[in-house]
Amino acid sequence: MSYDLNFWKYKPGVMLVHQHTYECLSDGQTVDGLEDLPVDRMLARIGEVFGDWARLSMDTWEGQKGSFQVFVTEQFFRVDCYGMDGEDINKVIDVAAEFGCPLYDPQVGVRYDRG
Repeated sequence: MSYDLNFWKYKPGVMLVHQHTYECLSDGQTVDGLEDLPVDRMLARIGEVFGDWARLSMDTWEGQKGSFQVFVTEQFFRVDCYGMDGEDINKVIDVAAEFGCPLYDPQVGVRYDRG
């Protein structure tokens, strides 16, 4: 089973239609009202957290409990998970949260903003 996890950060005071934002970002577009993300630092942190997983390429990791592939732009951090368990999926979500990026889940149409 595959599952995609999507992250971006709104500028202060900005709130857009999440599904539309997701669609634009997925197409590689830039969206007014979003912060640029420190994607290099985010990828480095993913590498630390999943240090015991094999890194097959710059954007693909594989472990005993599944694999994932990362897609990034200046404003978007997306992780496509394949066969991963909930614990490992939560690790990805926690890394994005460290950078102020809550999860948007297009499978249910919900963005999990805190506060």
